[in-house]
Amino acid sequence: MQAINDFILAAAGQPWVLILVFACCVIDGFFPPIPSESVVVGLAAVAATADVPNPVLLAAAAAAGAFLGDNIAYLIGRRTGTQRWAWMRRARMQRAFRWAGAELRKRPASLILVARFVPIGRVAVNLTAGATHFPRPRFVGLTVLSALMWASYSVAIGLFFGQWFEENHLLGVIVAVICAIGLGILVDLAISRLRGTLPEDAKQPVPPAEP
Repeated sequence: MQAINDFILAAAGQPWVLILVFACCVIDGFFPPIPSESVVVGLAAVAATADVPNPVLLAAAAAAGAFLGDNIAYLIGRRTGTQRWAWMRRARMQRAFRWAGAELRKRPASLILVARFVPIGRVAVNLTAGATHFPRPRFVGLTVLSALMWASYSVAIGLFFGQWFEENHLLGVIVAVICAIGLGILVDLAISRLRGTLPEDAKQPVPPAEP
């Protein structure tokens, strides 16, 4: 993974580097070992001193890739469930799936936004959302928000604090999760308030879709 990082950082001035950023972020949505965070932060740190790549284009590529990767994971979960492959059946992943399922029922907005900042967490949450038939339109809307927030945050810490956070990834994750929790709570409150203003007929529960 360090070799991948070094290669991408060395190629920061090439126009095709944004394609690599997009690809890393897509794959990272369902395969955690791909280092999308370090790639985006590292390239943003280069942009702060070398003016390449363009930070706006970098954020756009990262957000688009993150959104697509999260939704691919959702579709994989919807089609295969959470038991299909051996790595899914490992104790650690099964605990993550059970936790994600319980949290999706209680605070889905907060969970999906927070999970984008946790590599294994976002895979577990997105797969579980698909496997449990979490409403797809709502999932798409939340992943648009989470991808934009994650990409903007990653580019920002690279531009302004890149050298510091390159050596302190845990601190960056903690700050990101705190921000995501706050935003997720606001989204949940807004959704609850909106539901409270709906007519009674609109509040009736919708039967779950057939598997």
